[in-house]
Amino acid sequence: MLDVLSKVGGFDIASMCGAFIGGAVYHIPVVIDGYISIAAALCAYRLCPSVRGYMFPSHLSREKGYLLASKELSTEPFLMLGMALGEGSGCPLAFEVIEASCVMMNKMATFHDAKIDDSYLDDIRSGL
Repeated sequence: MLDVLSKVGGFDIASMCGAFIGGAVYHIPVVIDGYISIAAALCAYRLCPSVRGYMFPSHLSREKGYLLASKELSTEPFLMLGMALGEGSGCPLAFEVIEASCVMMNKMATFHDAKIDDSYLDDIRSGL
């Protein structure tokens, strides 16, 4: 894979490949954004399959190569915006969605915490 990367990819793809691997090493999630980014993510995955768990694809690029790489990585982006702009515009949107998701998971009160009576759900829970 390093041989392929050195012949086909430029410094940008090699650097991003290293960023994906570095993210995994330090347990830091990394967002995949667009065609070049997913090419680097695929290279990183081929070099070190365990990086896959730290990759979050932001949006579905219209580039055909993106679809092929996404299939190879078994990833599915969570934003379907029809973008193919090339300036990393899906990434900041993904950061906001990821951050909001983390806040909801970590800080949102449960019914019990908020003292909400959910006994009206008992029939549904019991399957009636």
